[in-house]
Amino acid sequence: MHIQEWLETVPAVAVYLMVGGVIGLESLGIPLPGEIVLVSATLLAATQDHINPYILGACAIAGAIIGDSIGYLIGRKGGQPLLDWLGRKFPKHFGPRHVATAERSFQKWGMWAVFFGRFIALLRIFAGPLAGVLKMPYWKFLIANVLGGIVWAGGTVAVIYSVGKVAEEWLKKFSWLGLLAAVLFGLGSLVVMRARAKKAERAEAAEAAAAPAAPRPETEAAAVAE
Repeated sequence: MHIQEWLETVPAVAVYLMVGGVIGLESLGIPLPGEIVLVSATLLAATQDHINPYILGACAIAGAIIGDSIGYLIGRKGGQPLLDWLGRKFPKHFGPRHVATAERSFQKWGMWAVFFGRFIALLRIFAGPLAGVLKMPYWKFLIANVLGGIVWAGGTVAVIYSVGKVAEEWLKKFSWLGLLAAVLFGLGSLVVMRARAKKAERAEAAEAAAAPAAPRPETEAAAVAE
């Protein structure tokens, strides 16, 4: 079976549920490639008439808002012990440095850290639970959550779908290249995000190493004795 014919057999409902589910779980605080799934599904919608981009965008927006809201409630109930537990279970995503970076963003931007967090891989996972842990008023969180979900999910679908439709004929003739391009784009985004995270970690480690060490108790006692 030609790959184009196989893609036509993929149920639209399955695509909608996958996009909404993955984005919802990522927003809830589970490290998943929500952005990659959304971009890939939108490119698929651009070449397959049975996948409605408006429904796809609505599912993505709903998953983002609902997932973040559940994450907020979990964070508010779980508090700091929840972050400690997540740090032990997912040290690459919820380690002390990741938490510290996210907390600094919240201290600087407040409720807008939730909005802008939609566009940053690390904060997209942290935003909901951390807002709950920090006891952000829910009405502030909800405004930023809804706006962020609409702009990020809806905007991503609109832009990627428009680009996909422009190249629709090319993608239909070389559908396997279209899929390869989507996969490479997703992998490239993942590599860039990881590189940025490692760079930030190295910068924080360098700052910590450069900071003067606190005097040890015995040293202080000796100084007082003198």
